[in-house]
Amino acid sequence: MNKVKINVALIRLFQFVVFVLFTFMVMAYTFAMILLPLDAIVMLIKFLSLIGLGGIIGAIIAVPAVGYLGMMVYKMPGLCQLLVEIGMDLVNTGKARIEAFNKIIEAAKA
Repeated sequence: MNKVKINVALIRLFQFVVFVLFTFMVMAYTFAMILLPLDAIVMLIKFLSLIGLGGIIGAIIAVPAVGYLGMMVYKMPGLCQLLVEIGMDLVNTGKARIEAFNKIIEAAKA
């Protein structure tokens, strides 16, 4: 009986580790999609400051430029849907992997 409890606890530990791993991957993917335009703004402001324009003038130019690029990406047929589907596939894969541990637990209890 104790061996069964140890096996179940070990399986639950691995299940938790997989859960944390997939949670991190989903969060990293989501935050990368959010931070990518912000990073483009910062890099464009730095570039414009390098060629002689001030930071405020660079920001006045950079924010609409990156906004326009974002609109171009949004208008591309299927690109936004593809990005959302990639994130959802990541979530569904993680959920399936975590649920696969439940079958192993049932087998260990038997």
